[in-house]
Amino acid sequence: MKDLKKYSNKTKAAFVLLIVMLLILLGNFNTLQNSKNVNDNINAIYKDRLVVAHYIFQYSKQLHFIKAEAEKLNLSNNIKKSEISHTLDIVHNIDDLYAKTVLTNKEKQYFDEFLISCKEINNQVENEDWRKIVISSEQALKILESLSHIQIEEGKSKLAAANAMYNKNNSIGQFQIALLIILGGITFYLLIIKKIKRTVKIPEPPSPN
Repeated sequence: MKDLKKYSNKTKAAFVLLIVMLLILLGNFNTLQNSKNVNDNINAIYKDRLVVAHYIFQYSKQLHFIKAEAEKLNLSNNIKKSEISHTLDIVHNIDDLYAKTVLTNKEKQYFDEFLISCKEINNQVENEDWRKIVISSEQALKILESLSHIQIEEGKSKLAAANAMYNKNNSIGQFQIALLIILGGITFYLLIIKKIKRTVKIPEPPSPN
């Protein structure tokens, strides 16, 4: 208690301000770091969607080939069946990779429809129904267009949200830094600048002599 009494009120206030400054500083660094991490993670998701766009391109490329093979009149049924079956194997190899990506409910719905279309093509190949294969391929390609559109929109939306969050946290961080500077100035004043005490001389009473 005696030790506490030794310090002036200004000194005590200065120590409190120093503690507050430290807490704000730690909170500021934590906020900025978390904001950066969130921004990096969301951007990574967007980049992953670019990988999915590559899968959609591969799907589209193989389905165009299947459609073209089914429409050819100068190919035997055995050759058509062999070529299309081989291409469908390539398509199915992409399925697992695509399914492991982040899918919205709408994307999952379209992707399930796409898988159904591919399954129908499988069955139609066995039956050598080339006309239906052309129709199923066109349906699958339309589904891929919808999936591609969703990928782009979702990527833009998440990137915009991430940037907005990052900018907001960055503004808060700048405000905290400004507050730190103000508190630092107050602390400096309280610790370093001493009030000049003016001494007032009391006049001595007149001598009786």
